[in-house]
Amino acid sequence: MHAHIVFAHPEPKSFNGALADIADETLAGRGMTVTRSDLYAECFDPVEGPARYDSRADAHYFSALTEQRHAGNEQSRAADVQREIDRLTAADLVILQFPLWWHAQPAILKGWFDRVFVYGELYTGRRRYDEGIFRGKRALLSVTTGGPAATFSPYGRGGPIERLLWPIHYSLHYMGFDVLAPFVAHGIQGGGIAYEQRDVFEHHLDSLKHDWAERLSALDSARPIPFTGWPDWDADGVLRADHPLRWGP
Repeated sequence: MHAHIVFAHPEPKSFNGALADIADETLAGRGMTVTRSDLYAECFDPVEGPARYDSRADAHYFSALTEQRHAGNEQSRAADVQREIDRLTAADLVILQFPLWWHAQPAILKGWFDRVFVYGELYTGRRRYDEGIFRGKRALLSVTTGGPAATFSPYGRGGPIERLLWPIHYSLHYMGFDVLAPFVAHGIQGGGIAYEQRDVFEHHLDSLKHDWAERLSALDSARPIPFTGWPDWDADGVLRADHPLRWGP
């Protein structure tokens, strides 16, 4: 079994960096091979656009999907994107490690989705959701938040954490992954803790290290988040009227 960690934080000594290290050590201790994409250290450029394509399908009008498919067909895809695709293809488990910034993932990670999940090779109009190319592979978010857990509860000021993470979870489901429930470490200011607060950092890390390692050790029995798929929708892409989850018009 092989795990791949996508690490999206600019400081390797941050709390996020520590959680990524714990995942690496724990999974390796279970006999898995582990690789990592350190997006900031590897200078991954998250901006999709015409400059990414030396050979264009249409030199006069830029369509990301058209150029992504063309680059795959012509084997002219950017090296950094191909590297990430190869890493994902080799993995049985993908962990995304990141801080929640402005109620979402950092821009570098959003751009990683934009550039790496290429049209044509990794998904098409039909090859997505429960028929996606990554079906059978699992994905797990490990996220830090600045506010305490209560503020991300259903009535908390930060909004329910499930809703904030929904777009990321659904994008992974769109690509065919079995998406596991996230691991969320709350109360981590800025995704890390300043050097002068190192004692606070160490205490907080120790209190969560066991929980994170325990969660990773129990992945074999973890059930994925349930999503609907192609058999559940009608021709308009709407949940079928006779579906058991349909409770209204």
